Amino acid sequence: MSFVLAAPASGSGKTTVTLGLLRALTQRGIAVRGAKSGPDYIDPRFHEAACGHPCLNLDAWAMTPQRIQSLSTGSVPLMIEGAMGLFDGAPPDGKGACADLARILDLPVILVIDAGKMAGSVAPLAQGFIAHDPAVRIAGVMLNNVGSPRHETMLRRALRDVPVFGAIPRNAALTQPSRHLGLVQAQERPDLAAYLDAAAALVAAHCDMDALQAMLHPPTAPIANKATRPPPAQRIAIAQDAAFAFSYPHLLQDWRDAGASLQFFSPLADEAAPDADLIYLPGGYPELHAGRLTANTRFLGSLRTTTAQIYGECGGYMTLGDALIDADGTAHQMAGLLALETSFATRKLHLGYRHLHAASGPFDGAWNGHEFHYATTLKAEGAPLFKAADAEGTALPAMGLIQNNVSGSFAHIIDAA
Repeated sequence: MSFVLAAPASGSGKTTVTLGLLRALTQRGIAVRGAKSGPDYIDPRFHEAACGHPCLNLDAWAMTPQRIQSLSTGSVPLMIEGAMGLFDGAPPDGKGACADLARILDLPVILVIDAGKMAGSVAPLAQGFIAHDPAVRIAGVMLNNVGSPRHETMLRRALRDVPVFGAIPRNAALTQPSRHLGLVQAQERPDLAAYLDAAAALVAAHCDMDALQAMLHPPTAPIANKATRPPPAQRIAIAQDAAFAFSYPHLLQDWRDAGASLQFFSPLADEAAPDADLIYLPGGYPELHAGRLTANTRFLGSLRTTTAQIYGECGGYMTLGDALIDADGTAHQMAGLLALETSFATRKLHLGYRHLHAASGPFDGAWNGHEFHYATTLKAEGAPLFKAADAEGTALPAMGLIQNNVSGSFAHIIDAA
């Protein structure tokens, strides 16, 4: 175990600092792995590219403390990147905040502060976070977006006895491109290695790497990670490419640990779904590739002719419908297995944690999940899949559809409830 990198607010530069540290420590020959707080599919793949170790999501809203502890222990020290602000979680009481992970795992926090528009005001900001909750141990700060050596001197003088692990200068070249659901995916960046090396060089030159390395505790004995549910099937075929990349590694590992066999295939490459008991289409960006998908007759044909269970999440769910309308207003024929039409021509944000319960289908029972998309549902006819409620327990309209062996919804399942 080691530490948590958090911030007072989103946009403070946590991801760039985390990637730079993971890469710089790896270049030093230090084994370290990343983890991401909350339901994020993009940042973990950057973590993996930076350090060469798998990155898991640790979600203090959707997972029990025991589940978080079992996932976080192992033979390689851990660096957790927070989401949003340190104490920002789900309503009504902020559950799921990065601070919850720090408490559950008893890890120190390094607060990444965007100091670009402040000088002496950094002190009350840092001191307020340090004093806010004694159960959350803030070991010090990492100053980001520092304008000049003189600016750094002013910040350090104001902070006085607060440990400063680094003062990273402003660098517009390391700003990452984004799209409507967040950063562009790691596998879509041909300059990824160069970007990570540049972040590592910047961090290594302006941070106390020896002090940070000293915070990497010796490995801990792994705690058994036992899933609370059996796998949804014994032979599972999983779509995996740039259009269907949003599957949670901890769930896939649960299925493997329970004896299920997993096979992967690429719908974008027009590969047919392998022979399996369950075909799983995870979320991703099918709307960006809708023209290719509608022309991939081998892939779509394998869905239309199989007798296996088929399950789609978010982007996978839309692919199972009759039509998907892209941002330009062009309609693309999809698999036609659910009476569903969705559109990105008029964007509408749907965001939040979800309590889910299905009476049938491959994911029957109670689950914790989340919803994050901009699609508008034009048509959804048939039996609903999930009863749903938001993070506060307020009932929501039923989510998803189930028709014979085909089911899905916009919800991403995180863990058993």
